[in-house]
Amino acid sequence: MFQLVWIETPTNPVLKVIDIEGCAAMVHKHEIILVVDNTFMSAYFQRPLDLGADICMYSATKYMNGHSDVVMGLVSMNSENLYKRLSFLQNSLGAVPSPFDCYLCLRGLKTLHLRMERHYENGMVVARFLEDNPLVEKVLYPGLPSHPQYELIQRQCTGCPGMISFYIKGELGHAEAFLKNLKVFTLAESLGGYESLAELP
Repeated sequence: MFQLVWIETPTNPVLKVIDIEGCAAMVHKHEIILVVDNTFMSAYFQRPLDLGADICMYSATKYMNGHSDVVMGLVSMNSENLYKRLSFLQNSLGAVPSPFDCYLCLRGLKTLHLRMERHYENGMVVARFLEDNPLVEKVLYPGLPSHPQYELIQRQCTGCPGMISFYIKGELGHAEAFLKNLKVFTLAESLGGYESLAELP
């Protein structure tokens, strides 16, 4: 039996950034394990284990795979003890992906660095465009200097993903009308693939 604190950074959907080093220092005083969901940043832009996390996990379905054709999770750790405990559970519960799913995820990992750089470039262009638009109330994108945790992002990350949250001026009906009139973006729930998607959480 052990205790853990599970954080997601940036959070979904408001992209709040959590100080991984600060959180690790706090929970380790009480011998609690820190787990970081690093799905949004991917291993390319953020390294939670280097920042003090004990376990790092990903929905590999998203950026790590990058093609929206695999349902998979990944987990990594620096501790041999934790590894043995989790691998025992994995073996006894039988939660393993198929060889073909592993092949598809490995295929995606080969282009992760190229895709993440392009997600970052495109994300910045879209975020700046939205920030300058008079019909947008607020943009939440960790790559923008206007983001509340921009300085923290500069310290613990090397870039930002393509996820952007923003508030449209007006009421719910205005947001719904906006989504219904999109031409390039598809109304769907996922992220990290080659498609441009939009959703209203």
